[in-house]
Amino acid sequence: MNDGRHPGGITDEAVAALRSRIGSATPHPQPPRFQVPNEDAFRQVAEAYGDDNPLWCDPEYGLGTVWGGPIAPPPMVGGDTLIGENEVERLDPKTAALLRGDPLRGAQAHYSASHREWWQPLRPGTRVTRRNALVGVHDKRSRFANRAIHEWTAEVFAAGGGPVLSAQYRLMIRTDRAEAQATRHERESLIEPYGTDELARIDEAYAAEPGNRRGAEPRWYEDTEVGDELAPLVKGPLRVTDIVCWHAGMGMGLYGVKALRLGYQQRRRVPRFFRPDALGVPDVQQRVHWDPEWAERAGSPAVYDYGRMRECWLTHLCTDWMGDDAWLWRLDCQFRGFNYVGDTHWMRGRVARKYLAGGDLPAVDLDIWGENQRGETTTPGHATVLLPSREHGPVRLPNAPGGASTSAEALEALVERFAAMETGEGAEPEHHRS
Repeated sequence: MNDGRHPGGITDEAVAALRSRIGSATPHPQPPRFQVPNEDAFRQVAEAYGDDNPLWCDPEYGLGTVWGGPIAPPPMVGGDTLIGENEVERLDPKTAALLRGDPLRGAQAHYSASHREWWQPLRPGTRVTRRNALVGVHDKRSRFANRAIHEWTAEVFAAGGGPVLSAQYRLMIRTDRAEAQATRHERESLIEPYGTDELARIDEAYAAEPGNRRGAEPRWYEDTEVGDELAPLVKGPLRVTDIVCWHAGMGMGLYGVKALRLGYQQRRRVPRFFRPDALGVPDVQQRVHWDPEWAERAGSPAVYDYGRMRECWLTHLCTDWMGDDAWLWRLDCQFRGFNYVGDTHWMRGRVARKYLAGGDLPAVDLDIWGENQRGETTTPGHATVLLPSREHGPVRLPNAPGGASTSAEALEALVERFAAMETGEGAEPEHHRS
């Protein structure tokens, strides 16, 4: 029900109320899965999305790289409640009142895209903090509704005492339910059983992947050209087992699902997240990701993945291609389609641009995407990689926005960046440009 403070839906008043929250830091509702992550945690997270690069977990191997030891795989450095203790744990009464309720309550919300940046490596044994805030509210016109609000939230992560490590920006697109086209799970054709030849082709691709990983051999900036293709990665056919393995490494994410008595306590806090199973036992709605019957009852033709999984697969594509002495600076992707159990995704990419970022950082921009066995692109995206150079030397790390040295400073700079995006003075991620 509406709390009475906001009229609900997308109105000028509601949008203004939402904008008034920009920059106000708020506690994250879930604690970090790893408080002080080490090489074992790095390995668990990487294996959850099918990555066995020794850079993430082998101290001896790491000594031979530019990093001088293991570093965390990029997907671990923020996102899905993996790391980061709240810098803001409690709100003062004025801020708490400002953030209470949802000004757009009643408007449909669709998690549309994720944009990531990494500025420094996360090393084993580092205690990490995080700071969260709404950073942008962009008033748009969409194809499916008269008005759409792009609601950008940011999480910034820092090592205790510095430096600032990374950030993730999540895009929620808000539309009025009465005007928006209903969101539906659609599949043009049923997933047919795989034949021997199809499975053999997938197995061949899996067998080739370790040899395609650049690893310790530097990928020099001077040897990289626009149009170069990235060696594809195959991910699938997706199994419920793969989703179980995902949770074993990544945890339960934003839902915070717990077992037994802890699950009971969660049910007491958020009873609407539960419904009875066939035996009358309350269980979490998240079960649609591993139980076909629940997925069907929710309107899906089959169990399906999390968009975050494909974001990690695209990250894996980039890190295998770029080599261990390079740096993944930025990655963004859209979640346009579903990935059902039984689907096989091919993660692909090509070099779109080669340049010196900021005048002196050898960089390449990549077009990247995930494509299923029906040829449908479900997850288009982009990435920026910093490469070692024979002329400019070993890879150098980028600065955090505004040269920030703390999470609070980084969030302030991000608020300015997203305000510039709203007025057209700054560039949005490419796939959000109109």
